[in-house]
Amino acid sequence: MATGREAPRERPAVRADGADGAAAVARRLIRIVPDFPKPGIRFRDIMPLLGAPAALRSAIEHLAGSIEPPDVVAAVESRGFVFGTGLALHWGARLVPVRKFGKLPGRTLRESYALEYGEDALEVQVDAFHRDERVAVVDDLLATGGTAAAAIRLVEHAGARVTAALFLIELVALGGRSRLDTVPVHALIHDMDE
Repeated sequence: MATGREAPRERPAVRADGADGAAAVARRLIRIVPDFPKPGIRFRDIMPLLGAPAALRSAIEHLAGSIEPPDVVAAVESRGFVFGTGLALHWGARLVPVRKFGKLPGRTLRESYALEYGEDALEVQVDAFHRDERVAVVDDLLATGGTAAAAIRLVEHAGARVTAALFLIELVALGGRSRLDTVPVHALIHDMDE
């Protein structure tokens, strides 16, 4: 009997033993899209990784194992929400979304940062963190470090302590790590090239 629904596609087996294996599998699944969203940008498309549950689980588990569990995960909008949620669940930690300006209700704290052309801002609700909580800032990609540095300043302004910054991908050549001062940085993949 036809139900109008397609049969589920068979998922390929993905095995990722150890951090090197998890990184290798994630690297194979992530696509580089040239000239998106504008000419000269090489966009890292993580959608194939998100569609491979075993590989996504392995990536999150290996990121989680790189630091001591924090009290709170500060997940940066928007792709950082995916990894931040997985890490918060893995650790049993609270999750705080770090949103773009104007996306949160109520009173907020705001931190501005420079873009290539202009400025943007991140926000959290004023009661998002408690004094001296240990916080891991999480995003999918560390490039020049402007967004991550703003997120760290925002957490510290709220009175919590950033104990680590975690990323799926670090583009080492862009030097973003140097903008994060003394915060330990951990990434599963370094220099995502074709």
